[in-house]
Amino acid sequence: MKALHLQKTKLIFWLGHAGFIGITSILLFWLSPAVASEATEKVPAIPAEAISWGYLAAAISTGLAALGAGIAVSNVGSAAIGAMAEKPEILGRALIVIGLAEGIAIYGLIISILILNQII
Repeated sequence: MKALHLQKTKLIFWLGHAGFIGITSILLFWLSPAVASEATEKVPAIPAEAISWGYLAAAISTGLAALGAGIAVSNVGSAAIGAMAEKPEILGRALIVIGLAEGIAIYGLIISILILNQII
């Protein structure tokens, strides 16, 4: 019974996140032509469609990297806490592994900055 409740909780959690990503994507598609038209006034050589796709690519790279980092940190963090409960002396190693999992979000942010530098 407890396993069924846990599966149901995980399903609700992932559906909530998928809904948030869907709503954010819809808002981004709705607002990107307005942002792109403002940017094309500054640099007329770049078409508005390319700028709007650039903004979308930057948003997706950051969003998916942050989502992946969250999943990685949750899995690695729970395993690290379980391991530290048995051996408290591995605290430093556990923190390094958690830090590596958090680095995924930074990589996505760097890619999005590179994309935005090309279109601005």
